[in-house]
Amino acid sequence: MSGSSRLDGKVILVTGAGGGIGRDVALTVAAQGARVVVNDLGASLGGEVTEAERAEAVAREIRDAGGEAVANGDSVADPGGAEAMVARAIATWGRIDGIVNNAGILRDGFFHKMSFEDFDAVIRVHLYGTFNVSRAAAPHFKDQGSGAFVHMTSTSGLIGNLAQANYSAAKLGIAALSKSIALDMQRFNVRSNCIAPFAWSRMTSSIKVDTPEQEARVRKLMEMKGEKVAVLASYLLSDAAAGVSGQIFAARNNEIFLMGQSRPLRSVHRGEGWTPETLAEHGMPALSGTFYPLSVSADVFTWDPV
Repeated sequence: MSGSSRLDGKVILVTGAGGGIGRDVALTVAAQGARVVVNDLGASLGGEVTEAERAEAVAREIRDAGGEAVANGDSVADPGGAEAMVARAIATWGRIDGIVNNAGILRDGFFHKMSFEDFDAVIRVHLYGTFNVSRAAAPHFKDQGSGAFVHMTSTSGLIGNLAQANYSAAKLGIAALSKSIALDMQRFNVRSNCIAPFAWSRMTSSIKVDTPEQEARVRKLMEMKGEKVAVLASYLLSDAAAGVSGQIFAARNNEIFLMGQSRPLRSVHRGEGWTPETLAEHGMPALSGTFYPLSVSADVFTWDPV
């Protein structure tokens, strides 16, 4: 891996950049020399548009600090909106070098109570939104022979979480989409990676706090800042990360983790084939020692943030 870790002259589109981690990423890449398209619909956590000027406020903050930025208020869930935000970058600076797919909403609820509308809305913003924006940028990346995608996934999808079937499904889908993009576009020198962020933001502020354990978890989250996640995103967009693609990272305060990807753990075979009876007697007992428990993220990351 060689090349500069700075982003001088690069044009980066950050979705959902009006606040939280997205804002931190936009400010960080701008400080590293990037020209930034700040996208934000101005939506509430549930997806209703409430603050249409949010993107412009962050773009102005970048310009006031001496950087270059323009705002965009289109929705990532709309393919036309995704095309428009990429077109804004091309029209303003003549190119696009990096995409940070960060935009998201939450519609939490236990699966047996979840409506189709709440499932559909979250999938559309997170998973379809990541596809739409990435797809809009892909031809430009291909033609110029370079580009980098950074997608925000979540341990809710990679590990599991209660009352987030829609969000978890979308976030695990993003990890698979990222890997497919990395495989399909490697011949064009285009990279695609994921980050599962641990940080206090609007998204995590919705966590229910009704037990001492949840209270302690939220206290830990409040210590973790989005700026720490933004540093990793900035690196992955830079030429210094030229050899890094198809990976899933987690960023938790000063810790960076390389997350696993599904591979076979153990196998059983029977020359004559299996029956339900032999599976019950032999197959499952032999495999069950390697089963994953029904864990949530907090069961896996059990130590305090460093």
